[in-house]
Amino acid sequence: MPYADLPDVRIHYQLEGDAAKPVLVLSNSLGTTLDMWAPQATKLAEYFRLLRYDTRGHGQSQVTPGPYTIAQLGADVIDLLDYLGIQQTHFCGLSMGGITGMWLASTHPQRIKRLVLSNTASLIGPPENWTTRAQKVLADGVASIAPAVVSRWLTPEFAQQHAQQVAQLEAMLSATPAAGYAASCCAVRDADLREALKHITAPTLVIGGSGDLPTPPADSAYLVSSIAGAKYVELEAAHLSNLQQPERYTAALLTFLQQ
Repeated sequence: MPYADLPDVRIHYQLEGDAAKPVLVLSNSLGTTLDMWAPQATKLAEYFRLLRYDTRGHGQSQVTPGPYTIAQLGADVIDLLDYLGIQQTHFCGLSMGGITGMWLASTHPQRIKRLVLSNTASLIGPPENWTTRAQKVLADGVASIAPAVVSRWLTPEFAQQHAQQVAQLEAMLSATPAAGYAASCCAVRDADLREALKHITAPTLVIGGSGDLPTPPADSAYLVSSIAGAKYVELEAAHLSNLQQPERYTAALLTFLQQ
């Protein structure tokens, strides 16, 4: 497995596809690894040089002392692109990955060709909920919250019909280091990108889920109204729409990114 030794963190990443093709970065949600993009990876790698990575504190990436900030997580992406010699990229981020994308597109516009903000929001509150969750996982481990969190990632009907996928998601979440998860909770808690949205100039697609509880369609609507020229696609899904509607999600990405 390849690792990038960046200025203050070691990041685990996977780069696949033809080097002559445009680059697409996929950025994970809180508590997941680059494997969350498995339903999209094979198809997307046909059209793009696909870069996936484990966010700082997650998966096989290094757990550095927290709390983290979205600016710190975004800087990791810039450092990783520099490490790999990539000057410009498309970027798709889901949930926390989407917040990272907002920061990147507003502060490093020259690096982002097209932007996809999926199941995310410019402000996800209330802040005390994130503080309580961080304290909980530090005290009892991430597994202590896994069933409750995963229950909000998928609609109840889908979860009932896909017990194996629920178990896999709970296992992925439970394996997340408590210190990394808690530090990332602080990054989401403290992130307010509402003002930054007006500075995003990259063509932007917002993907929402009709049954998304953590970031409901109203949050998507706010992004669309705040980012000039943004387009919107809504899927019949909860928070992890790329897993619940993999074919439609991938089709939406390809349609937008290949324009």
